[in-house]
Amino acid sequence: MKTLIVHAHPEPNSLNGALKDLAVSTLEGAGHEVRVSDLYAMGWKAVVDAGDYGPEASSPLKVARDSGRAFDAGTLTPDVRAEQEKLLWADTIVLQFPLWWYTMPAILKGWVDRVFTHHFAYGVGEHSATRYGDRFGEGTLAGRRALLSVTAGGPESHYAARGINGPIEDLLFPIHHGILYHPGIEPLPPFVVYGADRMDEDGYADVAEAWRRRLLTLETTEPIPFRRQNAGDYEIPSLHLKEGLEPAGRTGFGLHVRG
Repeated sequence: MKTLIVHAHPEPNSLNGALKDLAVSTLEGAGHEVRVSDLYAMGWKAVVDAGDYGPEASSPLKVARDSGRAFDAGTLTPDVRAEQEKLLWADTIVLQFPLWWYTMPAILKGWVDRVFTHHFAYGVGEHSATRYGDRFGEGTLAGRRALLSVTAGGPESHYAARGINGPIEDLLFPIHHGILYHPGIEPLPPFVVYGADRMDEDGYADVAEAWRRRLLTLETTEPIPFRRQNAGDYEIPSLHLKEGLEPAGRTGFGLHVRG
């Protein structure tokens, strides 16, 4: 297995840094190939601008059109091309990050914004009256799997179905479904560490053991069963879920998960 770890925490000696290092040693120890994109250590540029798209960038800038043209022409900046090549190389992607203000850190969102360009992560496939592109289960990155390894400061009860922060599944849905599944990557159920700000050595030992076990089952864990866009569950072109397919009592994000 070939695994790309994208790490987004500014402190190397943080819990996130320890989990990243443990992932590398565990996977390499099991005979897997591992590459790491440590975004803070790389000095990753987190904002999209015309400089990403070469001298032919339009004015005013049109991000989708310009990113697709630069991708097709091979004129994206070298840092973006390198990350796209890592994604194409990988079988599995691990995103390691703290949950900050209910989402990923800005530097990781900036990695997505710059690397997931038009004609690479979206805007591919046939667009017609019967098909709305290769998306949500299909696309350039289909056949790959991804795991979110997330640390949260609050206790697990705050992220339960009735918790004040909302269910963790809902908070992570935009990443699982909108960022990963959209270009074809199959997200696995996340690995979440709660109470990260109050963790002691004994607590970390338990988390580390659970993380090792989870890493060694990456190839066999069933992905979240999201509905495929082009498998017949949605009306085209409205992309509304067809009547009668929703599980009893389920609404919102849960409609897009089978079973």
